[in-house]
Amino acid sequence: MTGNSAGKPLDGVRIVDLSTVLMGPLCTQILADSGAEVIKVEPIIGDTTRHIGPSVTPGMGPLFMNLNRGKKTVSLDLSDARCRDALDRLIAGADVLIHNLRPKVAQRRGLDFERMKAINPALVYCNLYGYGQNGPYKDRPAYDDLIQGACGLPALFARAGASKPRFVPVNVADRIVGLYAAIAIPIGLHAARRSGTAQKVELPMFEVLASLVLGDHLYGATAVGQGSALGYPRLLSPDRRPFATRDGYICVAVYNDNHWRRFLPAIGREDILDDPRFASLNSRVEHIDTVSAFLSGILIEEPTAHWMEFFDRLDIPVSPMNTIESLLADPQTLASGLVVERDHPTEGRTRAVANPMVWNDASLSIGEAPKLGQHTREILNGAGLSDGEIDAMARDGIIVAAEA
Repeated sequence: MTGNSAGKPLDGVRIVDLSTVLMGPLCTQILADSGAEVIKVEPIIGDTTRHIGPSVTPGMGPLFMNLNRGKKTVSLDLSDARCRDALDRLIAGADVLIHNLRPKVAQRRGLDFERMKAINPALVYCNLYGYGQNGPYKDRPAYDDLIQGACGLPALFARAGASKPRFVPVNVADRIVGLYAAIAIPIGLHAARRSGTAQKVELPMFEVLASLVLGDHLYGATAVGQGSALGYPRLLSPDRRPFATRDGYICVAVYNDNHWRRFLPAIGREDILDDPRFASLNSRVEHIDTVSAFLSGILIEEPTAHWMEFFDRLDIPVSPMNTIESLLADPQTLASGLVVERDHPTEGRTRAVANPMVWNDASLSIGEAPKLGQHTREILNGAGLSDGEIDAMARDGIIVAAEA
């Protein structure tokens, strides 16, 4: 997904990234793709995701590679005073610090906002954690499954007809928080540069995901005291699923009034236009189970290819139902260059998911995922440490300084 020039929107921005696993690394990968210099500070054993999934060489797991491309990595044992001092030097020269420690843990480790802004008075400080600090859960650790459960997603599946509550099979809470952080940090940079003062932004997972759930499902309870129910009926219908065709499945949205005025005559059912349940968008939402059952009965009669051509001709939104495998081979995926194949220095031929943003005049070409400690010497030299000091730290086992 590249533009026409060599420049990138965030060229010149330096980010110190203490985050691990998924939500923080996703955020900083987006920012690295956009031109920021991201210095990923890892423990001696590396980010947890280095060790998840199959890899050609140890420490280069697929999750890590798909969340940390284009970053520089420095590996420090932050229990040692020399490494903590080196980190302070990095933060002093950075524009942004991001981490996913609980605030109480950050305070204990000397990574709280007050201390960080004393080191760097123009810093943008971004803290990702589980639960907002004004609530009773503020000190709880959090993982994606826990936040999905706390925000009602498994219960929504059950309410919509699943036999049991279940989690979304994507790390949806982590990824949404990472996207919010990638929005918040440039806002913070603008504010810091305009005001000349440090900016702090906190992104609690529970509140972020709950805001999305309630954004759809506050629905009838939006007006206080009216007695209307929570839950958007169209999203909660048990029949809101891909429709079975004669030979597979199809996803179609016969949604607005114009769609129905084109669809019903084309299938010879103009009579339905007089049915009050089908008369308007609001009525169709109210009677969504009836509407879905009607569509199911029609779509099962012909194969998927027939319906794809039929709905395309009527300009009614339609899509095939892909699997993960067919998504990789989908013509849209291929034409957009979303999945890139290239040669990695240690992993051989690899696939990476490109940044989907398309700019008119900027390149978002993507870099490689680094091996553990690949840039330790470069980064520490840049922070003012001598080769002798770095060699001594390596001998003492408090850094990993891999050969380039």
